[in-house]
Amino acid sequence: MADFSRYLFPSSFHDRTMKACREHAIGDFRTDDIPVPKPVGEQLLVRVAACGVCGSDVPRIYSLGTSKQRYPLVIGHEFGGTIVEVGPEADQSLVGKRGAIFPCIPCRKCPSCLSGNYAMCEDYDYLGSRSDGGFAEYCLIPSAWHFVPMSNPDIPGDALGIVEPCVVAQHTLRNADLRAGQSVLIFGAGPIGIMQARWAKIFGASTVVISEVIDEKVEFARERVSDEGILVVNGLKDDLGAAFRNANEGNLADIVVEATGSAAAFGQAIECTKTFGTVALMGNPARDTTLKLSQHSTILRRELTLKGVWNSHYLDDTINEWAFTVRMIDEGKMRVTDLITHRANLDDLPALTKGIYDRSISICKAIYSEGA
Repeated sequence: MADFSRYLFPSSFHDRTMKACREHAIGDFRTDDIPVPKPVGEQLLVRVAACGVCGSDVPRIYSLGTSKQRYPLVIGHEFGGTIVEVGPEADQSLVGKRGAIFPCIPCRKCPSCLSGNYAMCEDYDYLGSRSDGGFAEYCLIPSAWHFVPMSNPDIPGDALGIVEPCVVAQHTLRNADLRAGQSVLIFGAGPIGIMQARWAKIFGASTVVISEVIDEKVEFARERVSDEGILVVNGLKDDLGAAFRNANEGNLADIVVEATGSAAAFGQAIECTKTFGTVALMGNPARDTTLKLSQHSTILRRELTLKGVWNSHYLDDTINEWAFTVRMIDEGKMRVTDLITHRANLDDLPALTKGIYDRSISICKAIYSEGA
């Protein structure tokens, strides 16, 4: 069993400060020294092991601002770590346990919450975009309800910075009603696209193909998934429809995932979906989406199903996607850390995010890592 005692502190611990990366205004993202927060009530204090840089974090920092224009705010919602202290109303035995954090703080009162669809909450809070999040040495968690324990001490802490996007990747395929034996085409070889392909294989898909248009990303993905029976195709250089049919016994795809937000990819996704198939839309669009007349007609003539995808499912009614993701990582059935291309400490994180924003740095997955 791993020894987490180095994270446990006496009561004087709260006289100390910690480093945290906070957004003070749009474009003003810096590393501060702030007091270590003290848990009250049911709150948990987590020492953050890793926090991923989400595709939504970069525009939040440099162009859009925080969700409610609250400043200063600690950014970062893809994180996990070790519980070092709990409030007086929390379970004291949680201290020393390691796990991922579900960052959504639902109201628990609206119709969506009452039906267990917390990601659709009408009045939610959120760690890292509305309340202080994981780009810090420590983070306060509202309660143990948000904590998803990881049981395998041999899994590196960096994996906790990728649990959240891995859950979103899983949710995409569940939302598309993927069944064993079906074929899947995924647009986009980013970290979520690659993890979607891996989930498709775990769920028993017969044919899995990733389409990507950037040469560097094509090669990166091929190096990581070719031995898993996943084909990666350059969607600009190859005839995508022909390549997919060649890999899938002459047939188009049962399920196509559009994970880029590109209008061109959306149109291609429609063209590559078989009659009665499903197009799952999870890539956030950067501009207005326009379809060709023939593509719109294809939706009708093939009676395609279009499924919107948003976030994840966090309820034990059937499958808690968060618990299942952590379990698959624990058991070594889902690999995630091989997608990390950039790690930074809290002092260097602002420069890394700025490089991602101005595209001077090309990444697959970047994270804040305690060990960087």
